[in-house]
Amino acid sequence: MTLARDFFKIGPARLFVHFVVLVIVILWLIPTLGIFISALRDKDQLVVSGWWTAFAGSSRTVASRLGQPDQQKQEGATYVIAGNVLEGQEGRSVRAFGTRVQQPAAYSAGETADLGDGVSLLVNSDGSYRYIKNAPFGPDDGGRRVYVSIATPPEFTMQNYRTVLTGEGIGQSFINSLTVTIPATIIPILIAAFAAYALSWMDFPGRALLIALVVGLIVVPLQMSLIPLLRLYNMVGAAFDAPSKTYLGIWLAHTAFGMPLAIYLLRAYIAGLPKEIIESARVDGASDFEIFVRIVLPLSFPALASFAIFQFLWVWNDLLVAMVFLGTDRQHLVLTGALNALLGSRGGNWEILTASAFVTIIIPLLVFFGLQRYLVRGLLAGSVKGG
Repeated sequence: MTLARDFFKIGPARLFVHFVVLVIVILWLIPTLGIFISALRDKDQLVVSGWWTAFAGSSRTVASRLGQPDQQKQEGATYVIAGNVLEGQEGRSVRAFGTRVQQPAAYSAGETADLGDGVSLLVNSDGSYRYIKNAPFGPDDGGRRVYVSIATPPEFTMQNYRTVLTGEGIGQSFINSLTVTIPATIIPILIAAFAAYALSWMDFPGRALLIALVVGLIVVPLQMSLIPLLRLYNMVGAAFDAPSKTYLGIWLAHTAFGMPLAIYLLRAYIAGLPKEIIESARVDGASDFEIFVRIVLPLSFPALASFAIFQFLWVWNDLLVAMVFLGTDRQHLVLTGALNALLGSRGGNWEILTASAFVTIIIPLLVFFGLQRYLVRGLLAGSVKGG
């Protein structure tokens, strides 16, 4: 009763917010769970049933042939051809069978089907069958086609992941994405932290103008500045006789595109730090560099982690910048590019695509859940106090 009263004490606004959050979680969790389960399923089961049936098994219809007339045995006044339609398929069972493609499940397993002209067929759930005729089987009676609905128990395997990581080039692309993403996340944080401290606690001419410029750069579309930045990078590379498609180029590109947001977020947090701490350190003779390293950086960890999540997820999921600055050759292809190539070459192999997709999201999930407790603190920093 107390729990019920507390529930109804929640205001309509909070109740609505909780409901929206629950819907968002469900909408995110269901497809993610579907990808995870599908990547573990057997190929044959994946193509005939949805992932939500993975734990209930599946059924599929296959064509088989009965035995030849030379296998018949006389039993009283009838002649019988016996065998098993599931030979070599252990662990499966027959749900239904039929002799016409239009009705492949016309008879249930264990039911005797009257085929006319004194011919009958019995197929049991274990696959054993008895093809019976009241006269000897002739040459035209051999190898009759029968359609069988087979029930298959759930099958899970890691083979899909082994195929993806060893045979589809995803393993190399996974390493390439880490090579791109980790430096492209660390470099802008290092630079933006220095800039945010300078814009928050150091007085110099043009500081307000620089802050306005940073805010303005946030709204500049990436696509508008991509080609000019590439041409500038190629000109500089040609002047120093350096190749155009290198990891250094994409690190600098992601640093440039992520810098405005990084400075904006970090400055909002650093400017909200207690002024007394900074002034006390200056009175004690600490330089700005010492204040930044010993005081500001440790206190700014939530904001640093918050931006690290944004930058890591953006760089990890990027395809356009990677293709422009790094190319599409197999040795430098990032994970999103490799998955995009699989959509064209292996579009019908769902077990490969789902395993590849889950490989692409596992690292971002680990990063997000490892740092998510700092996300809200970092985003709300500076919302009350500002510098």
